Amino acid sequence: MAFDSLSSRLQMAMRRITGKGKLNETDIDEMMREVRLSLLEADVNLKVIRQFTNNVKEKALGQKILSGLNPGQQVVKIVFDELKRIMGDETEGISYKVNGMTVIMTVGLQGSGKTTAIGKMGAFIRKTEKKKVMFIAADIYRPAAIDQLVTLGKQLDIFVYEEGLIKAQTIVKNGLKHAQANQFDVVIIDTAGRLNIDKEMMQELIDVKEIAKPDEILLTVDAMTGQVAASVAQSFHEQLNTTGAIITKLDGDTRGGAALSIREISQIPIKFASNGEKMDAFEVFHPERMASRILGMGDMLTLIESATQNIDEDEAMGMMEKLMSGTYNYNDLLKQFKMIKRMGSISKILGFIPGMGKYKEAINNVDDKQFEKMSVLIHSMTEEERRNPKLVDDSSRRRSRIAKGAGMEVSDLNRLRQALDQQKAMAKQMSKMNEKDLSSIQSNPNKLMPQQKVKKGKGKNKGQFRF
Repeated sequence: MAFDSLSSRLQMAMRRITGKGKLNETDIDEMMREVRLSLLEADVNLKVIRQFTNNVKEKALGQKILSGLNPGQQVVKIVFDELKRIMGDETEGISYKVNGMTVIMTVGLQGSGKTTAIGKMGAFIRKTEKKKVMFIAADIYRPAAIDQLVTLGKQLDIFVYEEGLIKAQTIVKNGLKHAQANQFDVVIIDTAGRLNIDKEMMQELIDVKEIAKPDEILLTVDAMTGQVAASVAQSFHEQLNTTGAIITKLDGDTRGGAALSIREISQIPIKFASNGEKMDAFEVFHPERMASRILGMGDMLTLIESATQNIDEDEAMGMMEKLMSGTYNYNDLLKQFKMIKRMGSISKILGFIPGMGKYKEAINNVDDKQFEKMSVLIHSMTEEERRNPKLVDDSSRRRSRIAKGAGMEVSDLNRLRQALDQQKAMAKQMSKMNEKDLSSIQSNPNKLMPQQKVKKGKGKNKGQFRF
């Protein structure tokens, strides 16, 4: 995952000072040496590294920090604030027109994932803003670029305007007329990418900009290009006055230099991040939350937003009522698996939880296929057995038949039964709480943690989580 190496090294550097009651200049110098190496390894721009380390060191050596309580924690806060600053400080989304059609022009080098990012952005805008979206296929050079956008449009049920391999300027002009006549709220233009920046490419983009008069010009940047992304962004910005960037492939084996260099070098705000293959793997870029993730502090706000977007409130309330009433069964457990799956991989969800950063290796080894295995076991039951778990508990013959039908062992089924029992036990515990207990937990959620511990495996399972 993105930032893994940088995150590990920065956290190691922070741990060297957080346990100390007092800090001196030597402690700060040692920490900054490690921070500088971690940023160099992450392929962050040298100018950014110099500015970052100078700012942190200057603030960390302040008399108030060195003589204050918990100086190590205060230095961590300084590093956090500086990380947030170089990535943009404030969250910036799309500036939609209050009245009329919003036009978004996308630009970028070939291979940056621009066309896929357009598909994801269109789906994101329609879902979050409830707007009617249209794509214009104006990339007439890359083989199959138009076909790719048309395929994405069909997959997402978003209309794609295309006229084949004629001049891009003509396609954009006619496409905007079509969008206006059919009352689309947002139009996203896919322009041609090149292997490098050249005059011919830029002139075509300048012409398209003149015709479309876009409200946003978004540059797609491949996170795997490292600090090179900053110079590319600067070149585009100087000639097109881009309004923002989309960082793509953040889920890949990338060092994170692009995200930490773009804003400081080009002054272009990062507006979105694309972090997976699925069309819903697209999110607003929050500098504060990203800084928190890098330092292993988790990102509960993004986790909550993901749950809100992917889990229906009535569905969740119905599930809670069943848990509380004691009628929770295998059908309900299957629904819960599907709800969790809609939020993404388990390793991704765990990564958002504060304090889980130190279990990074184990988190990355969490196997999402366990949910699939449990689902297959549930589908191997009869409808009566799913509704009444006691039938499975009371009959070894049934357990043997279910496991055999799923192509698994009885021990696999026993783990499923245990998962169901744990859910019931947790609900029973919550139902016994009085209002005072509940309000206490709402104000301090950590009180629930002892009952929801994640265990690390032993022996052959070492380094993996067991649930």
